[in-house]
Amino acid sequence: MSATIGSALAEAAAALATAGFDESRRRARQFLAAALAVSAGDVLAYPERPLTPDAQHQIAAMLARLVAREPLSRILGRRQFWGLQIALSPDTLDPRPDSETVVEAVLQRIPDRAAALRLLDLGTGTGCLLLALLSELPNATGIGVDIAVGAVRTARGNAGRLGLTGRSRFAVGDWGSGLAGGFDVVVANPPYIASAALAALPPEVADHDPRRALDGGADGVQCYRAIAGDLPRLMRPAGLFAAEIGQGQAACVGEILARSGFVKLASVKDLAGIERVIVAGWSANAPEIAGASVRSRAKNGWNEPGSRLP
Repeated sequence: MSATIGSALAEAAAALATAGFDESRRRARQFLAAALAVSAGDVLAYPERPLTPDAQHQIAAMLARLVAREPLSRILGRRQFWGLQIALSPDTLDPRPDSETVVEAVLQRIPDRAAALRLLDLGTGTGCLLLALLSELPNATGIGVDIAVGAVRTARGNAGRLGLTGRSRFAVGDWGSGLAGGFDVVVANPPYIASAALAALPPEVADHDPRRALDGGADGVQCYRAIAGDLPRLMRPAGLFAAEIGQGQAACVGEILARSGFVKLASVKDLAGIERVIVAGWSANAPEIAGASVRSRAKNGWNEPGSRLP
């Protein structure tokens, strides 16, 4: 009997269940849709459709990697973020849907999205934060900085594919050092996992995200100290800073920013109710949104078990 979409779906679901994945049938459907470059609806609607030998080989190879706890996004080499297709590379963190909280927290505080704003993304990685913001702010321009040459190359490629090369620049650098000021918005998703906790990360993270993008030093907040030292030079008087933080770090990071003269304006929760973003500025004049919970716009529906960062 020839292999069909239906038989492949059943086999993938069984393999994922045996490997300990929850919701194995749903995950198998999403995996199969990605492997065949069709919609998840097509997987359900056409179970009798036969598979070519090449398709069968492709499915088997991808499924083996998935069962070995390689994230689907890494297998595909891309991740949907803020509705944008973002390419990944070994030098970049795989951006999780929780990081969209940074984008929404910033947009909530920009009354005029047509303004000609200057944006800065520190530790840009794939460029996802900067590119998502530029997609919503048509007259803004931005710079993304990363210490990894490969990450900068990946971010430039993403900007080109999204048609945002003309409004973005990406450079190799150590946080904000070497940059002149004048930025209206500064965003960051720095490493925030304590060094001693890295060994306990799930394999989807530990084995596939670069350690440099995860290791936040002995207490997990070392990078925020470096960023806070540069912020007074980088930000305009009415500027806004928004950064992703780890669970339980809001108070500590707020104190670090306060020592550089900044006021914590908000701590914004992600979909799980965890304080995920800290927002700060030179004054507390902006409307208070502390404790607000934002709704992620991620629609890819795939969250690898254990892949959430703490």
